[in-house]
Amino acid sequence: MGSLQLTAITKSFGSTKVLHGIDLSVGDGEFVIFVGPSGCGKSTLLRIIAGLEDSSGGDVLIDGENVNVTPPAKRGIAMVFQTYALYPHLTVRDNMGLGLKQAGEPKELIDSRIATASSMLSLDDYLKRRPAELSGGQRQRVAIGRAIVREPKLFLFDEPLSNLDAALRVNTRLEIARLHHDLKATMIYVTHDQVEAMTLADRIVVMNAGRIEQVGSPMELYNHPANMFVAGFIGSPQMNFIPAGRLGRSDAATIGVRPEHIAVSADAGDWKGKAVHVEHLGPDTNIYLDTEQAGTITARLFGEVQFEAGATLYASAQPRHIYRFDADGKVIA
Repeated sequence: MGSLQLTAITKSFGSTKVLHGIDLSVGDGEFVIFVGPSGCGKSTLLRIIAGLEDSSGGDVLIDGENVNVTPPAKRGIAMVFQTYALYPHLTVRDNMGLGLKQAGEPKELIDSRIATASSMLSLDDYLKRRPAELSGGQRQRVAIGRAIVREPKLFLFDEPLSNLDAALRVNTRLEIARLHHDLKATMIYVTHDQVEAMTLADRIVVMNAGRIEQVGSPMELYNHPANMFVAGFIGSPQMNFIPAGRLGRSDAATIGVRPEHIAVSADAGDWKGKAVHVEHLGPDTNIYLDTEQAGTITARLFGEVQFEAGATLYASAQPRHIYRFDADGKVIA
């Protein structure tokens, strides 16, 4: 009731190729998130799924049906955009029900679906308001409600939280997670924020330069990255990459270690260095160390640690959490 199959999807704009043969299967009820840096092709791929862009090659199948030439309105999808795209002259109720009204659905069905969606999204008290009378988070909930009432096969989200402040992002993220649990619908979500991806997705698709680097669950990508790109993109602060030769190692080209897997002491350790900056975040303390052996590294310590910038400190990597990469950036098992 909501499967997606992408086969050899390519896209070119003139002589510039932006997607290079994308293959992906999404099962019924999965929450799959596309992540990657700006310009990697994730939003273009979402628009091809939606039918807002034509692919240059390959096939898009929704529930086993090829929809390459099917117009967006007939694909059984609903899309939530970064910009809310609400009609300013319509009330919340009318914005949510407009698509159903244009499709000729009976008033009783429209009212029933709006009631269900507004209850799920805590919008009952705002149905008579217009968008200008709503906060950013409320407007985004209306946009999500407009998608819910259509009962689509696929929900497509294109960076829906980018315009919200930090607190609203967290709240809306929780609402989207709850919606997925309640609706058991298939959701495809695009973001550049790896925290959103880690906290929402069943599976993450990491993209880079129009290609898929790796697909897996959040913890699969965190614990078992396929290459340096994935290892550096997943996890915050970013994984430290150290030329293996600096550490006297010949079994890899590059050594990787996550900041949370580095111990720091004022007394002794493997790498001596100077703290160039310390971030006291409350539950965590991030220390940026300029070391003699490993160069500049980041260590993440849990809790409040009383180290200050300028202090001489010693860092040690936890041996079982060290990653090795070859000259091409691929992980060495």
